[in-house]
Amino acid sequence: MSVKSRPLLVITGPTGIGKTDLALALGSESPIRVISSDSVMVYQCLDIGSAKPTTEELVQCPHDLIDLVPPEHPFDVSQFVTYAAKFIHSAWGNGQVPCLVGGTIMYLKSLLDGLDTLPGADPIIREQVRLKAESEGWPRVHAWLRSLDQEAADLIHPNHSSRIERALEVRLITGKSICSLWSGIHTQPSICGQVVDLSVLALVPSDREQLKDRLNRRFDSMLRRGFEGEVEALRERPELTPDYPSMRSVGYRQMWQYLDGNLSKDEMTDQAKASTRQLAKRQLTWLRSWRADTNTFIEVSKSIPFEKGKAWLSGVLDRVL
Repeated sequence: MSVKSRPLLVITGPTGIGKTDLALALGSESPIRVISSDSVMVYQCLDIGSAKPTTEELVQCPHDLIDLVPPEHPFDVSQFVTYAAKFIHSAWGNGQVPCLVGGTIMYLKSLLDGLDTLPGADPIIREQVRLKAESEGWPRVHAWLRSLDQEAADLIHPNHSSRIERALEVRLITGKSICSLWSGIHTQPSICGQVVDLSVLALVPSDREQLKDRLNRRFDSMLRRGFEGEVEALRERPELTPDYPSMRSVGYRQMWQYLDGNLSKDEMTDQAKASTRQLAKRQLTWLRSWRADTNTFIEVSKSIPFEKGKAWLSGVLDRVL
């Protein structure tokens, strides 16, 4: 490692694979500082449906970038980059090793590969997209995106309206896929003027069916622990609507539709589980290409590989400290 470089760890992988549990185990026994890179955990009051660590777990292993903003706050990737850089710099100043934990693709990519230079917003195109969404629904707008930019459509959920809108906007303005404008060359990252020595641990399923079963069981557990009541309480907030990014998150969107009477309970459960599986599939697709030549991959079967994770962390800390 260069004398001037600073260590930065990443633990990533698809949703439900066990990233948070592994981070909690490692963080309680080492000088790492955990910084969440999860786009749902950043919101206050979104606890059960985001699989957020409990209050007791956060006392044992504090996480930055959890419960940062209220659910009415439109938190975006540029804000994440700003806050994450601040916490990373603070960790270095306190003699800790910052460790990003999460699977939000655009958060990690933008922080480590840089925010790409993309065209500015076009109000005419945005109005065109939103009118189509109002009349036909976001899944049909997603199909429109797929007809123009299949690569972007594969990475964006059919109900993630803001990302669909942006990908269409870029395609219609430039004639190019938004993916083609993302940085393709992975240089050594730099944060707050410091060159970063990056170590990435990617958790991947040894068997896709096992991950599918794990995700289904996790959502069933959320329902038993009061997920419906959590969303009922969120619906009582006067300014919060289903159009906010927080409420478009997987699980929250379907539960809101159920409480509106637009889905039966079985339909809500089936759609939430299907959306979660689709999210995991997109994350795995991304992981196969993002820094794949330098990442450490650990397969997860029925249990979280705590010992392998500890061995990875021990090797990294021996090298960088």
